Amino acid sequence: MPLLTDLHNHSCLSPCGSLELSPGRILSLASSRGIRVMALTDHNSSLNCPAFARLSGRFGIVPIFGMEATTAEEIHVLRLFTSLEASLAFGELAYSVLLPLENVPERAGDQVVVDEEENIVDEVGLFLPNPLEFTLGEIAEKAAAYSGIAIPAHIDRPAFSMTSQLGAVVEGRWAALECVRIGPGPDGQTLATKGFPLITSSDAHYPEHIARRPFPLDIDPEELQPKGPGTEADMHALQAALGRRPS
Repeated sequence: MPLLTDLHNHSCLSPCGSLELSPGRILSLASSRGIRVMALTDHNSSLNCPAFARLSGRFGIVPIFGMEATTAEEIHVLRLFTSLEASLAFGELAYSVLLPLENVPERAGDQVVVDEEENIVDEVGLFLPNPLEFTLGEIAEKAAAYSGIAIPAHIDRPAFSMTSQLGAVVEGRWAALECVRIGPGPDGQTLATKGFPLITSSDAHYPEHIARRPFPLDIDPEELQPKGPGTEADMHALQAALGRRPS
């Protein structure tokens, strides 16, 4: 039974994201729009994933945790984990190798960590969209070391994508490739995607973006069902289902 899935969403932790997008608001909107599997992927941080994890069960959504990492080449890559603990641990590593430039909220936007009740519990100091020290070639290996997967983001966009920075899709340990659209672009050209599975995702930054580009994940709900207290979905089942996507 296909589950409507969306693996790229930002919360109020991302400075480019709306302060309206608390984890609870994201889940409420996603549930009302039919989403059943969802990832929270703020820039280079998973700090709003604990609230996302605790609230997901209320809305019947299987939570996936992660971030949209920025490589040294300024390529965006989704780093996804079914373990909240692993996602937070990788987030600590990412923050330790983030380009150390302070965020200026008045210019770039706020970077707030919130709890389930939408109370602000912390603010992140360094500007989260800055690049990490990790190169694209290292990013999937780093994800695997924390039992996660890597999906290059919006590969058909003209900025912060694999193709904008390198000119083409390159080989790597990619679980899938994320596209804004699958098929020919506005110019009629189709990217050479080297046989990797393809997905679309919303890359939501504002409430109206939630569930704008989900995709059907071909999986039995029982296979992916979280095994822990609302947090531990089955990574092997997720990878297998992604592998069944069109290429």
